[in-house]
Amino acid sequence: MKIAGLDLGEKPLLLAPMEDVTDPSFRYICKEFGADMVYTEFISSDGLIRDAAKSLAKLNISDQERPVGIQIYGHLIEPMVEAAIVAETARPDVIDINFGCPVKKIANRGAGSGMMKDVPLMVEMTRRIVRAVRTPVTVKTRLGWDDDNRNIHEIALRLQDVGIAALTIHGRTRSQMYRGEADWTLIGQVKNDPAIRIPIIGNGDIDSPQRAAEAFDRYGVDGVMVGRATYGRPWIFREIRHYLRTGELLPQPSVSERVEIAKRHLLKSVEVKGDKVGVLEMRRHFSNYFKGLPNFKETRYKLVTLNEVPELLSTLDYVAETWGGYDTAAIVPPPLSKEI
Repeated sequence: MKIAGLDLGEKPLLLAPMEDVTDPSFRYICKEFGADMVYTEFISSDGLIRDAAKSLAKLNISDQERPVGIQIYGHLIEPMVEAAIVAETARPDVIDINFGCPVKKIANRGAGSGMMKDVPLMVEMTRRIVRAVRTPVTVKTRLGWDDDNRNIHEIALRLQDVGIAALTIHGRTRSQMYRGEADWTLIGQVKNDPAIRIPIIGNGDIDSPQRAAEAFDRYGVDGVMVGRATYGRPWIFREIRHYLRTGELLPQPSVSERVEIAKRHLLKSVEVKGDKVGVLEMRRHFSNYFKGLPNFKETRYKLVTLNEVPELLSTLDYVAETWGGYDTAAIVPPPLSKEI
């Protein structure tokens, strides 16, 4: 699959942009496990053009994680164009426009999936951004605003006409949020329309190697984007790639391997963000790495309350020593979050 001149190979696996999840340390870990392309957390156009520190920090990308996309969102054309120009200074491989976030405070302002209620504005904004930057521009969106307006086919054709290099479609409407199952039927119809010339990337409920294989084989998408299933399970990219190649399922990582992953993740987090913030932002990941271990409540509490890196590393060593022989085949992967 190629996005403009960027070759991602056959059946690429992409890490979805997720707020408070896909920071540099998590992108690094997912890349380690075989993600073919990763994305930043989505960034507010207003924040970028006002030099807001939190927004500018999200432009922090490294060569280790390439190819990488920077995703921006907003509801007004001029600020979005300016934000795209600022984002381009970080030299991403693509600039992605978020027309899919269903969160109320974003969508109700007309940004994210709220843009689906005004398709002409969506198209004009995209056209202006494509013209303003040299970096390939892509879009991530949903099937439509609600079940009465599942107009992704029209949207795909119109966005293609104004020059986007690829389109990612999440198989739900905005009104569904993350409820119910993703509907891949329309994604497949868009992909298999002879008038569609750009890559179509499918997204939604890819939580197993089998579902990823079905997305490629049944619906014919060019790439698969994995989102919520990576939370506490970045090795899912390795699982999917192995299954696509061999048709076999890999065993779940041992507790000792999970400990080593958590250590690398922690050290990368403090390297990028410093000890205080790096530790705080790891807390949401620690619980998920070890979810399902028996009698783990007290140790989990330590992992999410300790503030010093040496103490956390020591606690992780304790996890390996205490649960090292536990059969991780019995661990059920964490359920897909309803909040990301």
